[in-house]
Amino acid sequence: MKTILIIDDSKSIRQVVGITLKGAGYTVIEGIDGLDALEKLDGQKIHLIICDVNMPNMDGLEFVKKVKTDDQYASYKFTPIIMLTTVAEEDKKLEGQKAGARAWIVKPFLPEKLLTAVEKLIL
Repeated sequence: MKTILIIDDSKSIRQVVGITLKGAGYTVIEGIDGLDALEKLDGQKIHLIICDVNMPNMDGLEFVKKVKTDDQYASYKFTPIIMLTTVAEEDKKLEGQKAGARAWIVKPFLPEKLLTAVEKLIL
């Protein structure tokens, strides 16, 4: 079974995404912000990360940059990341892409669209 880390400060978003993913047969781990999510990167195999942009403590773009560049998280360097956010500005999308995000989905989202992106990217 493939494991997906969901990072969002909104409990309701984590629940909706979690229900969608669990219904498709994935195991789900939740993080409430970037700092909390980094603690979840403890060596266990995570096949995909779904991350919000706007969060307290550490936002999603900082999180992506840290995972992709910090040697402490080297085993997650090639883990695909989907940004799931209300942010739709092209400059932010470009920043996310440069940081290492593989897809950008704007909220509100269709569960089918999220699952399609997950299935294309999951390792």
